[in-house]
Amino acid sequence: MATRTTPARGKSSVAIPQLAWNQVRPAPVVLVSGTEGFLADRAIRRLRDFLKGEDPSIEVVDLDADSYAAGELLTVASPSLFMEPRFIRVNSVEKCTDAFITETLAYLEDPAENTYLVLRHNGGVRGKKLLDALRGGLGGGVEVVCAELKKDAEKYDFAVAEFKAGSRRITPGALRALVGAFSDDLAELASACQQLMDDTSNEINESTVERYYGGRVESNAFKVADAALAGRRGEALVSLRHALDSGADPVPIVAAFAMKVRTMAKVSGNRASAAELGMAPWMLERARKDLAGWNEDGLARAIEALAEADAGVKGASRDPVYAIERLIGVIAARGRH
Repeated sequence: MATRTTPARGKSSVAIPQLAWNQVRPAPVVLVSGTEGFLADRAIRRLRDFLKGEDPSIEVVDLDADSYAAGELLTVASPSLFMEPRFIRVNSVEKCTDAFITETLAYLEDPAENTYLVLRHNGGVRGKKLLDALRGGLGGGVEVVCAELKKDAEKYDFAVAEFKAGSRRITPGALRALVGAFSDDLAELASACQQLMDDTSNEINESTVERYYGGRVESNAFKVADAALAGRRGEALVSLRHALDSGADPVPIVAAFAMKVRTMAKVSGNRASAAELGMAPWMLERARKDLAGWNEDGLARAIEALAEADAGVKGASRDPVYAIERLIGVIAARGRH
């Protein structure tokens, strides 16, 4: 067992290092806090990959704090026959059971050697006693703060860092256009940055961004879909008009709806983990949020409407825009007639 770390005095004092997502480093306990799920997933993945590079035999174990049963942490943290290192990921700490709080506090008194416990907390007051103890120094941990990037300047800096990490040059105007096109979803912004780096070899400029993402700078397809899924039919129709007026094609707009609704259908009624469903945790969390107010009949109707709209924008309808407008009506009403 590791040497016990004495917690700092003061209930709300922070005695441990607080790091940005890209500064994550190994520690006996790593608290990954904040509402930006994409950055949190990246930080945890980066830490896992680093530790695997150090020792490929490391065992990765996942626990769900919201369904935690007494004894689970002790079981997975117990030394194995060959003393392989352990990487224990715990999700949903903000919804943890009482048993999880009690047993994790006890574990922090004397963390297991060669074991890395990663706690993912999305925010809220649940588990405050545990968080206060961690931040006070119990367990000798670090905190990785993954706050949501709300300001355009923060998203701009994020994109700058993406291209810098890829050793690629991009003009300031192209960066502004790219951030404007994907300002609503950090994961989509990161994916767009990666696609531009993968598909181009020269300096990335405004023309490059326009060629790849023209029509999304003012109002993108996912903005239309997100408004409809939130039940805001009027807002979705306005966003649709803005997207079409700025050159967006109807086909990818319907594709954005299809991606979201199919993910919702995959998640609906399924308690499997993100890994079991073959998706990132932030995607699973987003789909469950989008499912609020839906039922199976509504999802079935939405899928039928998607098929009709898809055919409509690909030539089956004289008015592809009307096909999307009908789809928006069905989605905004959560599949109810």
